[in-house]
Order: sequence, then C-alpha cells, then structure tokens
Amino acid sequence: MTKIDIISGFLGAGKTTLIKKLLSEALKGTKVVLIENEFGEIGVDGGFLKEAGIEIKEMNSGCICCSLVGDFKTSLTEVIEKYAPERILIEPSGVGKLSDVQKAVINASERAGVEPGSSVVVVDATKCKIYMKNFGEFFINQIEYAGTIVLSRTQMMDEEKLKKVVEMIREHNAKAKIITTPWDELTGKYILDTFEEVTSFEEELLKEVEEEHHHHHDDDDEDEHEHHHHHHDDDDEDEHEHHHHHHHDDDDDDDDEDECCHHDHEHHHHDHDHGDGCSCGCGHDHHHHHDADEVFTSIGLETASKYSKSEVESILKSLEDEEKYGFVLRAKGMLPTEGSEWIYFDYVPGEADVRTGAPQYTGKICVIGSELKEDAINELIRK
Repeated sequence: MTKIDIISGFLGAGKTTLIKKLLSEALKGTKVVLIENEFGEIGVDGGFLKEAGIEIKEMNSGCICCSLVGDFKTSLTEVIEKYAPERILIEPSGVGKLSDVQKAVINASERAGVEPGSSVVVVDATKCKIYMKNFGEFFINQIEYAGTIVLSRTQMMDEEKLKKVVEMIREHNAKAKIITTPWDELTGKYILDTFEEVTSFEEELLKEVEEEHHHHHDDDDEDEHEHHHHHHDDDDEDEHEHHHHHHHDDDDDDDDEDECCHHDHEHHHHDHDHGDGCSCGCGHDHHHHHDADEVFTSIGLETASKYSKSEVESILKSLEDEEKYGFVLRAKGMLPTEGSEWIYFDYVPGEADVRTGAPQYTGKICVIGSELKEDAINELIRK
C-alpha cells in the first residue's frame, strides 16, 4: 500500500532541503510522488526533483487544507492511478495548519487507498521564538500536531539557546521526537527511520530490561537454587540483577510498600535461607505474574547538551550511591560531544561501558531501577 507522509513547516524553514536529502539518501530507487503546494508559486526545485527521477504532481492553485480539500481527494486518486507510487510526500504551504492538512490526508486516504504515514514539521531553530510570538496560532498548531519536529540551523546556535528552543516546543508537544543534531551529521536514511520509529528509546530499553527480567525468572523456575550460584560464576548481567534483589533484603528498615518489589526480594531471600523446600508462603507464584514495568521505574531524557567522556563517567560513578539516587539497575544513552563522535554508554551496577559512536537525532539518556529518586537523578544528568 502507498504510504503518504506530510513534511510541513513555515516558509524558509528548510522543507525542500530536507526532502532533497531524503530523496537522494533514503528513497533512491523508491517510486515517490511529491505533491507540492506553495500558494500559486512554481514548485521549488522542480528541476532537481525531475532529474532525480521523481514524478511530481504540482498543485499550485491554492492550499490543500482549505480551498483545495475537495480537489485534493480527486488529485490524490489520479496520482495513485497514474504513477502507482510506493510513497507520496506532501509538502504543504508553509503557512497552513498541520491539523487541517492531516484531516485532508486522512479523508483522501480512505478513498484513494493509501496509508497515512508520518507528520513531520521543519522548524528553523533560530526563528522559533519570534515565530511563536508573531504567528502563534499557525506555528504552534504545526508543533502540536507533529510526530517528528526537525530543527534546522541548530549548528548556528549555542547550547543554551538550543535548550530554550526545545523547552518552548515541549510546552506544546511533549511526545514528538525532536531532531536537534545538525542534518549534515545524519544520513537521510537515519532521519527517515527516525520519522517512522514507533517506540521511544525509553520504551525500547524498558522492554529490554523486562525481557531480561522474565528470562531470569523463567530460569529460576527450572532450578532456582542452582541457578543463583551460576549467576555469580558466569553471567555478569544477571549477577547485577541478582545483586539488586539482595541489596534491599539486607536493609531491615526498608518500609517501602511496593508489594511487587518485596515479593521479589523476599523470594530470593527465602531461597537462600530455607532452600528449595521452603513453605514460608513468600508469594513466589504471585510474583511471577508481574511485569517489569510494575517492578521498575524509568526516567527518560532527551538533550542537545554536549558532554565529555569524563562527565559521563562521573555521572555513572555517582549512580552507585543508592541512598542518594535509589537503586539503578540499568542506564543507557547516547550523548553529543564537542567533536564529531558521540559518547555511548551502558551501565549496570559496578560496571560502566563508555565508548564512541555515530550521531543520533538528539542526545538520549534512560535510567531504570527501583525506588528511583527522580529529582536527584535529573539534577545529576541534566546540563
């Protein structure tokens, strides 16, 4: 089925530049139709796009989200019948409301047999504040309805100004992915994948921890006592998870009412104190019906701030302080630096892997654990 994506943004934000990058680096060899609509103007860079083998259906007589809504349905059907594209990119007028464009696309999609895809908005980071002040209704509407917000010209801003731009955007859209990394540091394929990525970094890591958690307890079912001794010998990652449970057991003053976590800790404690034949009623069966998201809490953070390797190592070392931060079971992230390579880190208690990697669309940090002290962790990791 044909997928239809909207790439919106105010005039001059860089929509066409982004589309060029996607066509040349991500959609080469894909049958794409670009539908442009710039209030009667000739389609921007039509020559380049035609040379790239892209069929264009230019609709320059009005705005698809107002006077051409009816015609848009007909035109979209004609495009499908004539070109049978794999993808359609819609570049709407730079001053329309994204919500109206989305409605038009959804209505037309039902008739034309296409699949609504991503809603992307390109925002000039250097003009965000003034546009929000002067064109609030239209500018904020684009931000509110975007699935991904691509900031352009971020290389022209210092960290503090970029941070304020992200904060302004987050006031109107808490969930959209915000690409803060300069485009020339990212491939078109990576940017396209970011648009289409359904789960967040935090969700992915929580799922990973949940899978480890269930695998760990599935093994416990087979031969719990023997398996725990095996942890200490061979499996570093499970050893840290094992340590997690015992660490709280040793604290006799722990009055936390998290029943799920207590079943977890009590279960392991009784294994070692009473053996496999224990009949103390520690709630073993009940615990196994709980998911990791009931046992652990997570903190997710996106940032455009730059970090040094020593700063990251210092943060990870600090997370060992359970009294100050809670028990951190896992931390993972990718962070920008002053150079071209980013810092990647993966942390489990007592062990931190800090290395270099390729740029991401923005810096990402996720911390997972039990009884996390969110304010203290946020203060530690934010810049």
